[in-house]
Amino acid sequence: MPEKIVLEQDKNIKTKEVERPVDTPADFTSPEVLYQDLITEIKKYHPSSDLSDIEKAYKVAYKAHEGQKRKSGEPYIIHPLCVAIILAELELDKESIIAGLLHDVVEDTVMTSEDVEKEFGSEVALLVDGVTKLTQLNYEHDKIEVQAENLRKMFLAMAKDIRVIMIKLADRLHNMRTMQYQSPAKQIEKSRETMEIYAPIAHRLGISKIKVELDDLSMKYLMPDVYNDLVEQVNLNRPGREAFIKSIIKEVGMHISNAGIEAEIDGRVKHFFSIYRKMVNQNKTLDQIYDIFAVRIKVDTVKDCYAALGVIHEMYKPIPGRFKDYIAMPKPNMYQSLHTTLIASNGQPFEVQIRTYEMHRTAEYGIAAHWKYKEGKSGAPSNEEAKLSWLRQMLEWQTEMSDNKEFLSSIKSDLNLFSDNIYCFTPTGDVKNLPAGSCPVDFAYSIHSAVGNKMVGARVNGKLVTIDYELKSGDRVEIITSQNSKGPSRDWLNIVKSTQARNKINQWFKQELKEDNILKGKELITNYCKTKGIVLSDIMKPENQEKTLNKYGFKDWNSLLASVGHGGLKEGQVVNKLVEENEKRKKAEVTDNDVLEGIVQQEAKNKDKYKKTRGGIVVKGIHDVAVRFSKCCNPVPGDEIVGFVTRGRGVTIHRTDCVNVINFPENERERLIEAEWEQVDSSADKYSTEINIFAGNRTGLIVDISRIFTEANIDVKFMNSRVNKKGIATINLGFDIHGKDELNRLVEKLRNIEGVTDVARTAG
Repeated sequence: MPEKIVLEQDKNIKTKEVERPVDTPADFTSPEVLYQDLITEIKKYHPSSDLSDIEKAYKVAYKAHEGQKRKSGEPYIIHPLCVAIILAELELDKESIIAGLLHDVVEDTVMTSEDVEKEFGSEVALLVDGVTKLTQLNYEHDKIEVQAENLRKMFLAMAKDIRVIMIKLADRLHNMRTMQYQSPAKQIEKSRETMEIYAPIAHRLGISKIKVELDDLSMKYLMPDVYNDLVEQVNLNRPGREAFIKSIIKEVGMHISNAGIEAEIDGRVKHFFSIYRKMVNQNKTLDQIYDIFAVRIKVDTVKDCYAALGVIHEMYKPIPGRFKDYIAMPKPNMYQSLHTTLIASNGQPFEVQIRTYEMHRTAEYGIAAHWKYKEGKSGAPSNEEAKLSWLRQMLEWQTEMSDNKEFLSSIKSDLNLFSDNIYCFTPTGDVKNLPAGSCPVDFAYSIHSAVGNKMVGARVNGKLVTIDYELKSGDRVEIITSQNSKGPSRDWLNIVKSTQARNKINQWFKQELKEDNILKGKELITNYCKTKGIVLSDIMKPENQEKTLNKYGFKDWNSLLASVGHGGLKEGQVVNKLVEENEKRKKAEVTDNDVLEGIVQQEAKNKDKYKKTRGGIVVKGIHDVAVRFSKCCNPVPGDEIVGFVTRGRGVTIHRTDCVNVINFPENERERLIEAEWEQVDSSADKYSTEINIFAGNRTGLIVDISRIFTEANIDVKFMNSRVNKKGIATINLGFDIHGKDELNRLVEKLRNIEGVTDVARTAG
């Protein structure tokens, strides 16, 4: 049979080794050209010539984002187009492509989810809504409960439709490609989020095509010195390496062809983050990494894979212990391939990967590999269920775990890419994939929680072993169970390696001993209060308990008590939080009558205690009372005002048009009290005020605004400015003013500045 030998072009090898292409403001591709690229990519796998819905989605997105710019200066529509192209490269269905084009319209434009559903149907609207909600999640939050809640929402969105996360991965990939236009702080924040959350999820879904690029781009910003040094080292001997790969491909191709095997052969260099990870984990230098470059052989059948393996083992000497059969025992993300490391005739080690074309598609595209385009059908194909087993596991944890800290730890541990795996067999020949260092307890819980809970011993390869025996790949493990078993031991938590086993053991103790733990938790809290001289009944108010539950991420008080009982939470933390909330509540318990009575009594006893208020305020006929001006609306003489009786802080003066006053609940409105400015000469007094200026963004705008304030001899206390995607600038200024007349004159001058569309005072 004729051989098929394919060597990657130099420019492609360079792209993989140095840097992924990014859009540049000086020479970005026009939307029209990108749209044609998208259509070309879709037609490679789309059986129908009717792409009218995709064209419609492009036009809707183009119009919705019209006038918006990215940080790079290019039109915003470039981003959704690039996201859609990435999805098309994964050969996703029409609904996914349309959702990719529209994924930002609900968040960034006037278009609503209802508009999307009306134009493109409920399925597209669901995808767009799911991606929009994921975009609003913040994984950088310091609070564990917020991080955990965000991850819970992400996995729920993925469970509804896995395409949501695939669109989000494409969105994140393009954002990472253009990350050089963001601030250094934003680059680090997004890169860390990508490396901890999105790259592991891409790995779990088996989408190597996206995962490896996310890893490399994250490394580029998180470890720039290491990244650049690695790039330099890898590129140091480029001509020699390329010549070596070509010679190996030629030799292998000739022998494969002579053996009658039809194959496609190419060479590749391992991506940078993978090289760096191996160097760190194995404490090796670059020249000690055997598989920095590899030859990949793609054949038609599994039989051909093993036949090709025999051919190359006959050609080159294999390195002992470096052969891995992922065809017989696939990785958790369903990756399949034969890996073997060999020594070339010049002594240079290199890796060979052998797989079928179908396995290659699965390795590159993961869950998207079998997403065949069928008119009128969508959703994940049924034969991809195995890839989503880990997602079902996480959703199960979500319902079982009330402790956010434990949930967050479990998720991040399960997504961890740095752990190696071993493969062990049940007595019936089933393969179990476990983290390296696992023991028989891990194996038992990988079968079923009931097996783990009833385990009393284990045999490995027919011999009895201790429960802390470290399993090795190829071990045949038999778990011995007993109905008389009292359940797992707490000591098991110190020896298990898998997240699943640890969670199941903790879950058993929580369920089986929950009542005991609740009683123990109550006892610990009671004893702590006695030693500190705290009356427990005084602080156990419902509102205090609610705040404490929110603080530590529990759904009910019994769950918190159980956590204290089994040592997950310290009793001192709980009591101190209850005391803290109780003190806050007591300070706020001054009644309205107490406030007014206190004001009048203080007025009668000592009228000199309070200075005369600036400009003078009359509150219900009482002069010079203890008043303060609200910072939400900053009233000045000339404004219509109203007083609000606060709890323990006198009377606060607001403008009558203050948003906070307008939105007071009905039961609070009885605390409003009439107030007016006293007619006195207040030319020497100044009052803080705040305004917003809305204008089309242009060079020199801030200078023109500053000139108006300088000419009026007004000192600006602060200024904040932001520009939205449509180029509209909002400038927020704070300054002191003598009264409303002076403010009106200033506002009139500001409105005459070129480009200013409106000037408004803040209203709470």
